[in-house]
Amino acid sequence: MTMWESSLVVWSFFIFTLLSATFLSNIFKNKKYNNNQNDQSQTGYKFPPGRRSWPLIGDSFDWYSAIASSHPSKYVEEQAKRYGKIFSCRVFGKCTVVSVDPEFNRYVMQNEGILFQSSYPKSFRDLVGVNGVITAQGEQQRKLHGIASNFMRINKLNFSFLKEIQTIIIHSLTTFHDRHQIISLQDACRKIAINVMVSQLLGVSSDSEVNEISGLFYDFVDGCLSFPINLPPFAYYSAMKARKQIIRKIKKKMKMQKSMERMSSSSSSSGHGVLARLLEEQKHLCDEAVEDFIINLLFAGNETTSKTMLFAVYYLTHSPKAFNQLLDEQDGLRNRCGDNTITWQDYKSMSFTQCVIDETLRLGGIAIWLMRETKEEIKYSDYVIPKGTFVVPFLSAVHLDENIYDEALTFNPWRWMQLQNQEKRNWKSSPYFAPFGGGARLCPGAELARLQIALFLHHFVTNYRWTQVKADRMSFFPSARLVNGFQIHLKRREH
Repeated sequence: MTMWESSLVVWSFFIFTLLSATFLSNIFKNKKYNNNQNDQSQTGYKFPPGRRSWPLIGDSFDWYSAIASSHPSKYVEEQAKRYGKIFSCRVFGKCTVVSVDPEFNRYVMQNEGILFQSSYPKSFRDLVGVNGVITAQGEQQRKLHGIASNFMRINKLNFSFLKEIQTIIIHSLTTFHDRHQIISLQDACRKIAINVMVSQLLGVSSDSEVNEISGLFYDFVDGCLSFPINLPPFAYYSAMKARKQIIRKIKKKMKMQKSMERMSSSSSSSGHGVLARLLEEQKHLCDEAVEDFIINLLFAGNETTSKTMLFAVYYLTHSPKAFNQLLDEQDGLRNRCGDNTITWQDYKSMSFTQCVIDETLRLGGIAIWLMRETKEEIKYSDYVIPKGTFVVPFLSAVHLDENIYDEALTFNPWRWMQLQNQEKRNWKSSPYFAPFGGGARLCPGAELARLQIALFLHHFVTNYRWTQVKADRMSFFPSARLVNGFQIHLKRREH
C-alpha cells in the first residue's frame, strides 16, 4: 500500500468517525427538539416553521451556494417567501433560526448579552481568539468594546488619524509606477488597509513587514470559516500557522514597548500606536488578552475597510454617472486644498462620496449575517425559541429587500439623497441598514473605516484612471472578495 493510499484510509476513517458522531449528536438534538415542539403546541407558541432536511448536511449546500455567489441572501429570501421572515432550517450542522425581519434582527442585537450571546464556529474562535472584542462574552466583552471605542472616538479621528492615514495611502499609491500596468486592486486595497491598521495598532511602518503581515492575512482570513482540521493541506492549518506568526510579531512589539516604558518614566516618549496606549492605560489586561484584542482589530479593520474600498471602485467602474459625480466632488476638494491633503472640514463636506460608501455597504457589506445563540427561552411574536438555539439575523437580506429599497439589487447612491431614506440611513440605530452590526457589538471602528474609505477614494480617483481587463464577480465565501481580484489596467491621470 502506498503512502497516499495509507493516508486516504486514515482520512476516510477519520471523516467517517466524525460524521457518525455528528449524526448521533443530531439525532439526540432532534429528539429534544420534537419534545420542545410538543410542549410548545400546548402553550399557543410555536417554533419558527421551516424545512426539515437531513440531520447532518441539511440545507448547507443551498446556503453556501448562495453565499459563494454575488447574491448571498438568495437562499434565505426563498425560504422567507415560503415560511415567513423568521424561519428555521438546518445549517452549520444544527437546527437554526434565521431572520430576515429587520425588527427581530434589531431585537437580537439590542439584547446582546441579555437574551442572546455571540456563537461562532470553532475555527473562527480559535483564530481570532477567545479574549478579543469579537468573541468575548459578558463583562469582558463590554470592557474590551469600551477600550476599542475609546481609541477610535470620532473626535480622535481628526487629530490622531486624518493626517497619518493620508500619508500611508499616498505612500502606498506611489508604488504604482507611472507607466501603464495591470494590477489586482483587491491585493492593493488589502495592503493599504493592513498598512493603516498595523501603523495605528502596532506602530509598524516598514514596507517589508507590512507586506509580510498582509500575506499572512490571506491565509488567516480564509481559515476563519473552514473545517477545523489542523493538518496540511487544510485551510485551518494554514490559518493557524499565520495566526502564530502574527501573534509572534505582536509579542515582539509588546516586549519592545514594555522595555521602552521601563527606560523612561515619561509617557510621551513611549512609542506610538494603539498597542502603546493599551499597555499604558490597561495594565490589568493579561498579555493573552492584549494579543487577542490587537488581532481582533487587525482582522476587523482589514476585512471591512479593504473590501469596501475595493467594492466601491468596482461599482463606480460599472456606473460612469456615479463615478463622474464623485470625481467632480473630489476634484473640487483637490482644487480648494491645493496640496491634495484633505482636512476634516473637507471630509465632512463629501456628501455624494458618503452616499457611494453607504450604497456600497448596503449592496456589498461584509457583515452579511450575525451568529448568535439564545441564553434562555425566547418568546417573540407567535414564536418560541428554546434556550441554546442558534439564531442568525441575516442583515444582507434586509439590505436587498425590494419592499424596503426600490430596485434593491441596483447600485444607486442617489437613493440616499431621497427624503424617505434618511431615517433608514442612520446605521447606528436603523433596523433597515446595519452594515456595522448594532447594540453592544456595534463595530467600534465604524467611523474610522468610513474615514479611511473616503480618503482612499479621494486620492485614487483624483490621481488614477483604470480599465477593467478581466470579467469579475463578487463572492462572500470563505470571505468577501472579487473572485478574480479585480484586475485593472492602471495609469496616472493627466491633470
